[in-house]
Amino acid sequence: MNDKKKDKKKDKRNDQAKKHGVRGFVHENGMSLGFGLAFLLALAGQAVAGWSEFNDQLATDGLAQIGFPGYLASSDFAVDVTENWQSEYLQFFLYIFATVWLLQRGSPESKSMAEAGPESDEEQRMGAHARADSPRWAGVSGLRQAVFSRSLGLVMAAIFLLSWFGQSVAGVAAYNEQQLRQLQGPIGWASYLTSADFWSRTLQNWQSELLAVASMAILSVYLRQRGSPESKPVGAPHTSTGTEE
Repeated sequence: MNDKKKDKKKDKRNDQAKKHGVRGFVHENGMSLGFGLAFLLALAGQAVAGWSEFNDQLATDGLAQIGFPGYLASSDFAVDVTENWQSEYLQFFLYIFATVWLLQRGSPESKSMAEAGPESDEEQRMGAHARADSPRWAGVSGLRQAVFSRSLGLVMAAIFLLSWFGQSVAGVAAYNEQQLRQLQGPIGWASYLTSADFWSRTLQNWQSELLAVASMAILSVYLRQRGSPESKPVGAPHTSTGTEE
C-alpha cells in the first residue's frame, strides 16, 4: 500500500516537472514563439486576403476563379511574400554590419562613441581570450573563427539574397501572367531584372525599412519605453549611448 502511495506521489511530481518544463520552455522562448505565431497568423491572413483580391481581378478580366490551394501555389502569392521577406532581411543585414562602424550618440541601438569598428579579440572574447563557456569556434583561429565572428550578418545576407532571387523568379512569372491576360508577349528573367515592375516592388520596401531603422535610431535618443531592452532606462540621460551608464 505504501509503495503504491509512493508511486502515485512520484508520478505526480513527474507530471508537475513536465508542466514546469513546458512553462519554462515557453517563458525562455517567449519572443521566438510569440513572434513566430504572429507571423503565421499574419501570413495566413495575407493569403486569405490575397486570394480574395486575386479572384476579384480574375472576375474583372472575365476569367475563371481559382481555389485557395491554387492561389498558395501561384506566382502572385509568392512574389508578394518574398518581396517583403527580402526587404526585412536587408534591414537586418545592413543594421548588423553598418552598426559596426556607424554610431548614433544617445541611442541604445548604437555602440558607445569610442567603440567604432570590429573591436579587439579581448573585447570580443575570442581567440586566446575566449572563456570556458564561449562557443567552441570563438576559441579557434583561421577561417572558422573568421566565419563564426561574422556568422549572424552572413546568414542575414544569404537569406536576403535568396529571398530577393525568389522575388525575381516569382515576379517575372506573375508579370508574364499579367502580360498574357493583356494579350502582350512575355519577357525573360534578365529583362525583368531591369524592368520598372521589379524595381518598384523592390525599392518601395527598401525605403520603408531604411526609414524605420533611421527613425528607431534617432527617436530612441529622446523617447523611452519602460521595461524594453530596445530603450534606455527612463531616467537615463539623452546623451547616454549604447550600454553606457
